[in-house]
This record gives sequence, structure tokens and C-alpha cells, in this order.
Amino acid sequence: MYKKEGEMKIDHIALWVADLEVMKDFYVIRLGGKAGGLYHNPANRFTSCFISFGEGCRLELMHRPDITGKPDSNKQHTGLAHFSVSVGSREAVRRLTEQLRTDGYTVASDPRTTGDGYYESVILDPEGNSVEITE
Repeated sequence: MYKKEGEMKIDHIALWVADLEVMKDFYVIRLGGKAGGLYHNPANRFTSCFISFGEGCRLELMHRPDITGKPDSNKQHTGLAHFSVSVGSREAVRRLTEQLRTDGYTVASDPRTTGDGYYESVILDPEGNSVEITE
């Protein structure tokens, strides 16, 4: 059992990606993240990059050419369902959702208040991962 010595928090979430540069650009340019340096291990052809979002959890984008497959946004599945980025206000949720729609990204769910009280929209990143945009 974990002995509490300090506050536990999720440090990062990792996604396998097909195109590391496209995904890095999306999370940096479209969602305001800050990219760390690229890590590359030529022995196993692994490359990764961490994206930071202020004081929140980081996102690790990982690529290896032998790992393929994409989530099917039309079906639920076990494993990671989505992750959420908080943008600070309902107006910011609406604005970012509309900007992403205008830029050609899929809006899976328009801004709304959910049954459990969140104000959110859901967009799909360039590789089909669901990202909730919350206030």
C-alpha cells in the first residue's frame, strides 16, 4: 500500500502516435502547449516528446514505426477514452472549439453542460484521439 509522503498526482499521459511532428504541432499551436526536446533511441527506433500545459499533467507523444493502429472514434473501447484540457472559461471553450472547427478539425461534441456539471466540447486530434475542452 502507498504510504503518503506528499501529494500524489498524475505526472503525464502518453500516446502512441503515427506522426510525431503533426501531433506535436497540434498540441503546441492549437492547444497552447510547450514542447520539450525530442528524445530518440536509435536502437529501438523510439522517439518521444513531452508537451507541458502550465502546471498540469504533461502529455508524452511517442513514436515507433512498428506500432500502428488508430482509435475508432465511432466505437467505445477499453483503455484511454479521452483526456481533458481546461481553458478557463465557457467563452474560451466556445472560441477554441469554433476555431478548431474552422481549421478543419472534427468537433465530436459541441459545447454543452454535461449531466455532471462540466461545460465542455470534445474534439478529435489529428490522429482521432478524443480531447475534452473544459472551462
